[in-house]
Amino acid sequence: MELEELSERIRSNDPALGLRAVGALHRLAEQVEAVSVTLAREQGWTWEQIGDALGVSRQSVHAKYGK
Repeated sequence: MELEELSERIRSNDPALGLRAVGALHRLAEQVEAVSVTLAREQGWTWEQIGDALGVSRQSVHAKYGK
């Protein structure tokens, strides 16, 4: 979904369009988070530092990405 289309859906009065836009935003956020966590680990960040940056515990971020 292109950013312009996403922006239009967010402003729509149609809940179906808005909810699909929310889903797309969630998927995008997950992708950006995963890439950023990988980069942080490659640069030597601790799980605690990453958790702090994300506003979650080190345990939760490690459980999600520490494979």
